[in-house]
Amino acid sequence: MKRIITEPMLEKYKEYLKEEEKSRATISKYIRDIKKLLDYAGGREITKRLVLDYKEDLRINKKYKLSSINSFLIAVNRFLEYMGWYGMRVKTYNIQREVFAPAGRDLSMQEYRKLVYAAKYKGKKRLAMVIQTICSTGIRICELSNITVDSVKQGIVDIYCKRKQRKVLLPKKLKNMLVKYIKKNNINDGIVFCTSSGKALDRSNLWREMKALGGEANIVNEKVFPHNLRHLFAKTFYKIDKDIAKLADLLGHSSIETTRGYIMTTYEEHQKQLDNMKLV
Repeated sequence: MKRIITEPMLEKYKEYLKEEEKSRATISKYIRDIKKLLDYAGGREITKRLVLDYKEDLRINKKYKLSSINSFLIAVNRFLEYMGWYGMRVKTYNIQREVFAPAGRDLSMQEYRKLVYAAKYKGKKRLAMVIQTICSTGIRICELSNITVDSVKQGIVDIYCKRKQRKVLLPKKLKNMLVKYIKKNNINDGIVFCTSSGKALDRSNLWREMKALGGEANIVNEKVFPHNLRHLFAKTFYKIDKDIAKLADLLGHSSIETTRGYIMTTYEEHQKQLDNMKLV
């Protein structure tokens, strides 16, 4: 029997991932990553040689970063395990942990404030409030639905995500701003940031709105995306507290290694630290 990936297979795998209690975002990413291999195969049988060639194609022709390729391969390997095609799995690349963050990746405090100002100036008050809520709490976009009228009143948000539960405190200033926002928009109960039908804000719509806002604020496009607000929260918190374990808990990370990636200094900051040592 030829090992060819079909759409019905992917649908069954999607149901399996749901039963495994994977988040919608995780399921979407896994299916998207597997479809990359599907496109590359072009109807050909899945063999170890084909997957190895796909791995090289991602690096040499598509020029993806090794970290991105590893992410794609993990999704593919898990699907191959699900299918029982164990001999088709390939190894990921070994990557040495970077000492400092790439230049121009992170959003600065000044750029963050410019985004908020631009949103208010354009009359996008909900977008301005969402940006400030994510950045001042460090929550994920998918966790915005946990910001409810009741949680704002209490000043504490109960979040359950990725099989973990944590409590997030709202800064007093943010709480007051949210109370005013709720009152002004006549939101009596339930989710604060939702569509007219009462559903939680769509991730893709928020992404597009922020990208458009970045142009208005004259900020490099690559820096403007919701998750970068979470990075800014992490770096700002760590500068004050210097407690990476506590920060990991606040962000809902299972591993401190994940948190390290959020607080890496830039090349310029690293260079300045070295120069200030004055050992030569």
